Amino acid sequence: MNDLRQRFQDAGQGHVFRFWSDLSPGSKEVLLAQASQIDLDLVALHKGLLASGHSDGDDTQFTPPALFPARPVGNQVKEAEKAKARGTQLLKEGKVGYLLVAGGQGSRLGFDGPKGMFPVGPVTDISLFAWHAARLKAAAARHNSAARWFVMTSATNDTATRTFFGEQDHFGLPADQVHFFSQAMVPALDLEGRIMMAQKDQVFLAPNGHGGTLHALATSGLLRLAMDEGIETLSYFQVDNPLARPACPLFLGLHSLASAGMSSKVVAKTDPHEKVGVLGTANGKLSCIEYSDLPAESRDARDDNGDLVFRAGNIAVHALQTEFVDRLTRDGFDLPWHLARKKMQVMGEGGQTESQPGVKFETFIFDALAKSKTSVTLEVQRELEFSPVKNAEGGDSPATCRKSLTTMFGGWLEHADLPTPERGADGTVRLEIDPGFAEDEIEFLERLPATPEDLGGGSLYR
Repeated sequence: MNDLRQRFQDAGQGHVFRFWSDLSPGSKEVLLAQASQIDLDLVALHKGLLASGHSDGDDTQFTPPALFPARPVGNQVKEAEKAKARGTQLLKEGKVGYLLVAGGQGSRLGFDGPKGMFPVGPVTDISLFAWHAARLKAAAARHNSAARWFVMTSATNDTATRTFFGEQDHFGLPADQVHFFSQAMVPALDLEGRIMMAQKDQVFLAPNGHGGTLHALATSGLLRLAMDEGIETLSYFQVDNPLARPACPLFLGLHSLASAGMSSKVVAKTDPHEKVGVLGTANGKLSCIEYSDLPAESRDARDDNGDLVFRAGNIAVHALQTEFVDRLTRDGFDLPWHLARKKMQVMGEGGQTESQPGVKFETFIFDALAKSKTSVTLEVQRELEFSPVKNAEGGDSPATCRKSLTTMFGGWLEHADLPTPERGADGTVRLEIDPGFAEDEIEFLERLPATPEDLGGGSLYR
């Protein structure tokens, strides 16, 4: 105990124990156990990270990535067909696992619980978890293979997530094919670099960023389990985007044929001022370039077709080889740390809870792109594959996501010459097609009965 307290004192963090004399024996044990897990070397990085900021510097050379377009032309058509065949083969052989990032709470949505439990179905109100599960279950049936699902939680929602899956009977998936693991938590600091406290006997901890998914997968033993079960590719996606297609043969096939360690899906930015990171190279290294780091001439530049040159908007959908992840995590955590400024509810000097500005340590999964010798960047249609649920109102909200879903489903029906419900005042159709019935419009048309009358009064869709 004395050695631990002395280490904190020497690191300028002795205030963590300032209420020591007020604590009960049980509370002292809690604080000591938590403090013993804190990496004081990481805490000491904050000064260098704050000094470096986020900018890559004025002399950085930015270039856009090579894009495989959303609508292939010429030789790309044959390349796409070859890739689809390869991706289908991987899925049939059970070499694809699904990695879902679901560590967030629904607090920004006004929802008390894990974000994955938030109801998103336009008609049925099924949860985000259930929506993704239906896709994976359908993919398993389509390819006659297992849907091995790795769900990353956090310390704040792990128990609630596991309980919800159990109550829902794992949404019809075999329980032994659904694996949970939690990302690591690291201390948050005030603007002076002092560890902040949540309570007198607890340090304020925050998730270590989406890059921590890879490290947590490895340290949990699930990466080794995946490799032992023959999984070669992990399809990575985030819980808040129900349009994500984790079992996409084209993407998986392109990634495999390129022998890539990590690949990405992106959507085209149409507005240069859209505040979203874009994939590109900075001094020859592929990564996600922050909106604020692109010089104005690069940000606004357009090609001969009038499209933005730097348009590859990051949507956090990736494919990663398990061997690539193993190499990144085998000897520790091989991703750089970043600092994010936030306001946090922490304990003040007098022991009361208050809002204070501070910084959190984060790692970003897209930093792993620079470590992949080859990489595929596939452009997909935003309206078909990206509509996240992040905010209670406005953009990227439940309303915009449901509008994206119903617009897409309505288009399927119209193209099939099927009757559709009447459009509402916002121009959308209140309609839901079970993602287990069809992954996309092509499959929807293939699975329809021969005549509309065979739909049985519309019972196949609602």
